[in-house]
Amino acid sequence: MAMPARRVRRRVTLTDIADACGVAPSTVSRALSNPNRVSPQMYERVVRKARELGYASAMIPASRTRTTRGTIALVVPNLTNPFNLDLIRGCQARAQAGGFLLLLVTSDDSEEVEGELLSELSDAVDGIVVASPRAPDAVLERVADRVPLVALNREAGALSGVVIDTPVGLVSALDYLVSLGHTHIAYVRGPGSSWLDRVRFGALKEAADRAAVCLLPVGAFRPTLAAGAAAADAVALADVTAAIFFNDALAIGALMRFAARGVAVPDDLSVIGCDDIFGASFTSPPLTTVSASGEQAGRATMDLLLGRFTTKDRSRRMDHLPSQLTVRESTGRVPPSR
Repeated sequence: MAMPARRVRRRVTLTDIADACGVAPSTVSRALSNPNRVSPQMYERVVRKARELGYASAMIPASRTRTTRGTIALVVPNLTNPFNLDLIRGCQARAQAGGFLLLLVTSDDSEEVEGELLSELSDAVDGIVVASPRAPDAVLERVADRVPLVALNREAGALSGVVIDTPVGLVSALDYLVSLGHTHIAYVRGPGSSWLDRVRFGALKEAADRAAVCLLPVGAFRPTLAAGAAAADAVALADVTAAIFFNDALAIGALMRFAARGVAVPDDLSVIGCDDIFGASFTSPPLTTVSASGEQAGRATMDLLLGRFTTKDRSRRMDHLPSQLTVRESTGRVPPSR
């Protein structure tokens, strides 16, 4: 009796994935070759369907069991800033779509703790994303030599990463205050070890010099609500009519303290934050801030790391995400008496 012919499984194509998703093949191609060119939802939908159909590609990590799949560590400074929670959500979505487990680690805003954690993680995980790193350049580069590592909001030597252009947004914030008549403006600084704080202050100082206004740096504060109260006391003692804060957590903490001190915002003092975290729009008054998407930043940073796994190119790459000033009720014209 003749043997039946062996059934050969047809190779899955981009067109097959596109038909299954109800989109054009070009959309599938963009999603797999450059995820930033499609929406996060579309990327995850295409990757999921590609796996279901058995599509073979270096851009789609093979499905693995929970005990054998790769692990990526996300190192964040703290879990008190809502911006970091959005960042975690974005990283988790991309890591999961790529077939990786995400290990969350916090350094508690400590340069020493962060350095120790990165050294330990370099022997335990397949890749690292580190957000707003505090460690010296040499430490970051040494770790990056041992394991794929990308940074968010930090430029360090040959390190690759993603930077949100919040300094540009803060310059817009200062120019806006100047347009309202403010000539004495405080900048409430973040942690002394923060590269991002130094870059933001440098951009603000240059803009203040161009506009011929006085920019007064105030302190070095942890980026928390509790520290915002101390920052408010320092600003209240300064001869300024407006204050730009390193981040929204500090600014929101300061708003509460200003209210307790009887400082009216914006009648007595204009206040601007940075990051546009959840809650910034319903403070009292609603906070003017520089808007930046933590979730988008998480997705972009994770995409950059995953790209290190699928290409032999190890050259330095820095991606930039935009920011913009969002004007709310915490800013106003300079007080008439000033």
